[in-house]
Amino acid sequence: MISFKGAQFPKDVILHAVYFYLRYGVSYRDLEEILAERGVVVDHATLNRWVVKYSSLVALAAQRRKKPTAVSWRMDETYVKVRGVWTYLYRAVDRDVQTLDFMLSEQRDTAAAKQFFAQALSNNGIPQRIVIDKSRSNAAGIKAINKIFKRLGTYVKITTVQSKYLNNMVEQDHRFIKRRIRMMLGFKSFHSAAATLDGIEVAQMIRKGQLGSMESGFRQFADLAG
Repeated sequence: MISFKGAQFPKDVILHAVYFYLRYGVSYRDLEEILAERGVVVDHATLNRWVVKYSSLVALAAQRRKKPTAVSWRMDETYVKVRGVWTYLYRAVDRDVQTLDFMLSEQRDTAAAKQFFAQALSNNGIPQRIVIDKSRSNAAGIKAINKIFKRLGTYVKITTVQSKYLNNMVEQDHRFIKRRIRMMLGFKSFHSAAATLDGIEVAQMIRKGQLGSMESGFRQFADLAG
């Protein structure tokens, strides 16, 4: 359960603001005006702090509650600009395009790929195979994970399939995230970018029906906060 102790606004007000910013194409100033029309006076800077503070916490809860995913994965990374510099959003979906995991990284190398795969395995279990593009660092990352399995005496080996065609699925899924980012004015810090992207990914997981609930999108988002 996420703590809202000390917050100056009711929990539902905060969660409504955070969810609608993450899910729809509104700026912080747009959201400030929308809330003001409903009698809630809150500064756009405060709205930004809410998104950064609560998005990652909700994302952790979503990972624990999402429905089981398939054992065939598709993994790829896309570009996100932070402070005018390109960073890399690692993402993975299963064969049914259900979101598995995501991680923003300042580097695009074997170490970053290994970190992402380790995170994805921790959250989703061990897949039978992972489809990637021709990236050498991603292939090296999976190879490093397989070596760890071998050292631990675990008789598991993740099969790597390098195919641009098969990996088109996750590349298409990037569009929903990129579309939302495009409407923003840009990220001012790596921390705020990572947190905001966590929240956008959760909003997309809800849109895909990954939480297995028939409730409204906002209600599902609020339920994650406890």
